[in-house]
Amino acid sequence: MAPESASIARLHAVEVSGDSSVVEGPLQGYHHETYVIPLPGTTGRWKCREPRSNLEWFDRRCFASEEQLLTALAGRIPKIPDIIEVGGFRLQRFIEGHTLGTLHRSGHPVPDVVFRQIAEFFGQLVDVGPETLLVKRRCKREDRPEDGDTEGFLERLVCFTEERVYEENLKVFEGLFGALGLDEESFKRLRKHVSGLRLRPFSLLHADLHRENFIVDSRERLWTIDWELAMVGDPLYDLATHLYLMRYPKWQEHQMAVQWRAAVEKVRPGASNGMERDLALLIDYKRAQSVFTDVIRVALALDAEPDVDRRRLGQAGLKLRKILAAAAVPLGLESVPGVQRIATALMRWHRAHGRGSTALSL
Repeated sequence: MAPESASIARLHAVEVSGDSSVVEGPLQGYHHETYVIPLPGTTGRWKCREPRSNLEWFDRRCFASEEQLLTALAGRIPKIPDIIEVGGFRLQRFIEGHTLGTLHRSGHPVPDVVFRQIAEFFGQLVDVGPETLLVKRRCKREDRPEDGDTEGFLERLVCFTEERVYEENLKVFEGLFGALGLDEESFKRLRKHVSGLRLRPFSLLHADLHRENFIVDSRERLWTIDWELAMVGDPLYDLATHLYLMRYPKWQEHQMAVQWRAAVEKVRPGASNGMERDLALLIDYKRAQSVFTDVIRVALALDAEPDVDRRRLGQAGLKLRKILAAAAVPLGLESVPGVQRIATALMRWHRAHGRGSTALSL
């Protein structure tokens, strides 16, 4: 956590609340330094936050402001955080409850009462078409393919991974990538693998629907938080990302695909066109994307530790081998390096680019 970012976020929380003793936090979170405060004259609690400085972004962002998006969605999508403006700051309501991941860990089934609400939520998302969502965007014009152009949509995601995650960090990670069999040819093979998507009408996507972004309140109602990565695009991509991140048991993963199709077709006919083939391809893209992001994250996590021993290297090597094996087909890897070879590559990277490296550009 950068001290400067933390101090700014806390100062804002104290300023808005008027009482430093009621400020709670910081909360756990990747993208923001967040504090929770009560506000006089309102019910519940509110989040005051600031983006973390020097943060690596591994996903393309579409909207200029999460708070602007949530304001625009008020009354259209239920069970999302309210927004209030106080003293020039836009605050999100803090949703009281437990994350779905706290209640039901990754790999475990989700109870029916929550499962049904997730499927219903997808229908609510698909009901928000691009023509009705008038919110300022940060993404460039070339990152906004025409409605229905699913191939163009996926190409822009591949470009982001190639250019912003891979190419812009070659100065630091080229040797490590190469030792794992990853180079510019990986993206040519990936594009060939995921080509030929069917047309589907675009809609709003949350694009980050995992267990920690669902809150279950005391009445078992499901709330959706952290809209930072929301975008407009292929609705099937939202399902693919959800299945990849949720780690449902196989039987429940299939059940979600069935219920998703029923929910979105009821609202926007054609939203599930070609999903029998395309869903697997989109999940393969997510697997391939994770290779490049996780190689960087694992290396940086090692670099942050005071002592990198053989056991820790072995754990990191095992983690990356599983990720590489899952993406071997879409990346066209002829073989997946073993745990020892990956651990050796990580140690070499650590020795060459140890603590104090400032060459990251994400």
